Order: sequence, then structure tokens, then C-alpha cells
Amino acid sequence: MDKYDLKAEIRRLLNERGAVVVAIDGNSASGKTTLAEELREEFSARVFHCDDYFLQPYQRTEQRLNETGGNFDRERFRKEVAEPARLHRDAECRKYFCRTGELSAAFTVKFTSLTVIEGSYSLHPYLGEYYDIAVFVSVDPEEQSRRIHQRNGPDMHRRFMREWVPMENRYFEEMRIREKCGFDISVNYREGACQ
Repeated sequence: MDKYDLKAEIRRLLNERGAVVVAIDGNSASGKTTLAEELREEFSARVFHCDDYFLQPYQRTEQRLNETGGNFDRERFRKEVAEPARLHRDAECRKYFCRTGELSAAFTVKFTSLTVIEGSYSLHPYLGEYYDIAVFVSVDPEEQSRRIHQRNGPDMHRRFMREWVPMENRYFEEMRIREKCGFDISVNYREGACQ
């Protein structure tokens, strides 16, 4: 299935239910955010990013970081984003800023008929019951490495490849995330587009 099938399914469910929640998980640098932004534009959706829910310093215990999928604040994400989305309500959110180690002031994200949640760990089993459509976006490891280097520079590239990509891959494999998705979208490298 491709992104055109995904959009058709979103339209069908919107007509049937009136409100839909889509989660987009997958490899770093695979195009999750780009796809979410495309859905925002086409459907006037609200979009939430898992990157705004990194663990705060006090949560980064050895035990938590050793958990599969443990380096994401799934508890706060469920309370602030997933539950309001499922209940068709406004969301009261706070972003976490890695550079300062602080949360933003609370802000309200108004309800829209389509809610899109994007980011690695968005399909963690702790959150699975909240979504109508699950999407996995993948990219070849060589292309992933190239994109991360281009996007984040050499220092962060090393950290991604040494720490974060292996943690994501462990999460995908152990929790069988890709197999749980109704949509599996891969990047077309020649055209740079999702297929």
C-alpha cells in the first residue's frame, strides 16, 4: 500500500466516523514528518511529534533506558496527546527541549477531525489502543545514514548510528511494530518520495 491508499482510507474513515487518529512510526530519517505535514496540509489535521516527548533527565534511569522503547516519555504522551485524541478533545501539551532540559509552558492544540501522531515509538504497545490507522515508514539503512548525516551533521550522525538507530531497531523487532501496521510505506530513493 502507498500513501495514496492511506489517504483514501483516511477519507473513508472520516466519512464513516467523523474523526480519525493516525500514527506514523518508522526509521529515523525515513520521511515520517514529511508525510505528517502532507496530511496536515491536505486534511487540515493537527500533528503531534514524538520528538517533543523525549525523557526528562530525572526519567533517564539505567532501568528505563534498558527497556525496549523506554527512551520515550510514553506516559506523558498518552495523557497529553493520545487520550485527548481518542476522546475527540483539545489537547493541553508541553514540549520538552533537549538543550535546556525543560518543558515548555502548557499550550492548547484544538481538536480537528484528523489527528496525526508521528515519530519513532508512536506505536509502542502502551499507546496502541488509541489509533485508528497505523503506518510504518521505512528507509534503506544506507540511505538512512546518508540522510541523518546531511540533516544532523557528522557528530550527531555518529550518535544516531551508535545509540538511537540500534534502540529503534530493537523496538521495531521485539515489539513487531512493522507487522502491526496496516500501511507499510517505503521511500523511493530515485525520486525521493514515499511509495
